Amino acid sequence: MYRFLLRPLWILSHLFVIVVVVLMVNLGFWQLRRLDERKAFNAEMRAAIDQPAQPISTLLPDGVASTHDQVESVKYRSVSAVGTYLVDQQVLVTNRTQNSAPGYWVLTPLDLGDGTALVVNRGWIPYSYTADGSWSDFAPPAGRVSVTGSIEQPQVRATGGVVSGPADAAEGTLRTLARVDVARLGQQVDEKLLPLYVDLQTQTPPQPEALAIPAPVPPPDLSDEGPHLSYALQWFTFSAMTLVVYPLLLRRIGRRRHQIEESGELVGSDPAGDHPAT
Repeated sequence: MYRFLLRPLWILSHLFVIVVVVLMVNLGFWQLRRLDERKAFNAEMRAAIDQPAQPISTLLPDGVASTHDQVESVKYRSVSAVGTYLVDQQVLVTNRTQNSAPGYWVLTPLDLGDGTALVVNRGWIPYSYTADGSWSDFAPPAGRVSVTGSIEQPQVRATGGVVSGPADAAEGTLRTLARVDVARLGQQVDEKLLPLYVDLQTQTPPQPEALAIPAPVPPPDLSDEGPHLSYALQWFTFSAMTLVVYPLLLRRIGRRRHQIEESGELVGSDPAGDHPAT
């Protein structure tokens, strides 16, 4: 009844189903690996956030000469710094959302008083403000301020050899950037910039109460492990369903072919058995 399953086309069908099942199982395990990576990332961030703020000179004693790896080793750590905001040299970063609302990030260099400056992401403002308009509504406190913030790597257009996103003009003084490109901002800031930026957490003196902006960038939700577990379960479920449904389908096809063959034999036979069918 099932000899037809050994025909070449049916063998190709079996191989195709096996390949699909193997692929889906591997996709399920890939999602589990992504889940492990997300858990490790959350644990790394939680460990960094839980540590007390340290002066920038302590975490990065090499200052402006700090390497990418040195910044990466203290990424997400809370850092403290004291200086004066260079309001005339601040810029806006476009295409940033908060609570699903479009807007900008406000980057203001903090003059550390030693010829260097720290880029501070003071937070989000709505798109109702423009690059050419007045920025007095979100002006920072004047004079010396003390800030704490979490260390972040600068954002670059090319990552892993892949270039994506809009490009900023290579020359001139810009009031907006497409990303937190510290190197590009450094071209128009008098002081040398540290090769990082910080998301502002606290500031003394604080932003005037009358100004509800910039709104601080919220920290990531470390309780969220993403959809990876549910995706993995879906792939494993699809695999199991295929392994169950495909044999049942073959069984149904085999029985139907067998019934057709038996019906054909009955139609072509002589019920009396004495003479050939006519």
